[in-house]
Amino acid sequence: MVDAPTIAAWRPYIAERLGRYPRGLRDIVAWDSAGRPSVIQVAAVVEGKPFPTLFWLIDPELNLTIDRLEAQGVIAALQMQVDDSPVLREGMLRDHEKHSVLRALAMTQEEREFLEVSGMITAFTQRGIGGIKDPDRVRCLHTWYAAHCVEPNVIGTLVDDILADNACLDTRHFETS
Repeated sequence: MVDAPTIAAWRPYIAERLGRYPRGLRDIVAWDSAGRPSVIQVAAVVEGKPFPTLFWLIDPELNLTIDRLEAQGVIAALQMQVDDSPVLREGMLRDHEKHSVLRALAMTQEEREFLEVSGMITAFTQRGIGGIKDPDRVRCLHTWYAAHCVEPNVIGTLVDDILADNACLDTRHFETS
């Protein structure tokens, strides 16, 4: 975990990357090769509302590259691969389960109590990466890749392969804290 003064020092940079003040910023969990934050961790409850996306990708180049992949139909192509592969589906299920554990470990007691009282705890305990309900659906590459930068996952690995094949960007430059 990054100390509070370091997070405070990076807050303006993170705000610039997000285009807004980073609400719910809990930690910086991955850094690019130049030593800048690439992925942040967000609180489970932000401004009194549940927020199941634990990790947020803030690297502008990587975000743009993933935007372009999504625009090119990569989500649909990956979904077809997943639909045809029991191994990929099983891997995704394990990834969601591991992510759910990480999210539970990151949650404060106050957040857990709020989510239980509000009836929202299942969105955190029974959903996976980015709050995805269906464990074998790809959905947003950004959420998968942010999680991948912290704890490698199946979809992030497939994205790495696509990026390497296309020589778009060397994405293996992340260090987790």
